[in-house]
Amino acid sequence: MKKIGIIAAMEEEKNAIKNMMKDIKENKIYELIFTEGIINEKECVLVESGVGKVNSSRTTQIMIDKYDIEYVINTGSAGSATDELNIGDIVIGKKIVQHDFDITAFGHKKGYISNVGEYIFSDEKLINKFEEVVGAIDSEEIKIKIGTIATGDIFCTEAKMKDKIKEKFRADAIEMEAASIAQVCYLDKIPFIIIRSISDTPNGKNEITFEQYLELASKKCAEILEKFI
Repeated sequence: MKKIGIIAAMEEEKNAIKNMMKDIKENKIYELIFTEGIINEKECVLVESGVGKVNSSRTTQIMIDKYDIEYVINTGSAGSATDELNIGDIVIGKKIVQHDFDITAFGHKKGYISNVGEYIFSDEKLINKFEEVVGAIDSEEIKIKIGTIATGDIFCTEAKMKDKIKEKFRADAIEMEAASIAQVCYLDKIPFIIIRSISDTPNGKNEITFEQYLELASKKCAEILEKFI
């Protein structure tokens, strides 16, 4: 039977989801621990990829190779790129881009990847399903935005860098794994959706905020994921 694949970068993000799973069993593949279990009567497989684009793309491909995956959910924390989103709010990546990918020397836009394009789009059916879930949630309880997530191999701390990424890509959130997971899924023709909760805002000191609110962001993201599944 096909499984829903769930990828989180960090232990806190993974554990927030694992805590809601039942009938758990674990499978070790290439030193990665894949946790198989049930969420809302759906068979899922959960894995912690590690931080960054190489770790997340490697993990995504192993998951797709070793399991019969219906679709992939990437979940976890992100930094806000807009004043609209505060700590604990949710952003769904309809458009995903690698803000640090640069072959502009060959006449392409920043973020453009050969044979992929500038943006990668989450699966339309999954986005529509998520919009139905959002409609059933009290809007005063949590702010949810469907927008653009920018990925790069750097923990963004400077407001100037955040503003540059926001202006260039109209990004709503910035993080380190979503676009690489999206790229692997796109190339392998596996549907995917990105669900991120805001843990910080790049301001020169947000590494402190990130540490303080990572667990909260992980919990918020897991709660939305459970409703989605």
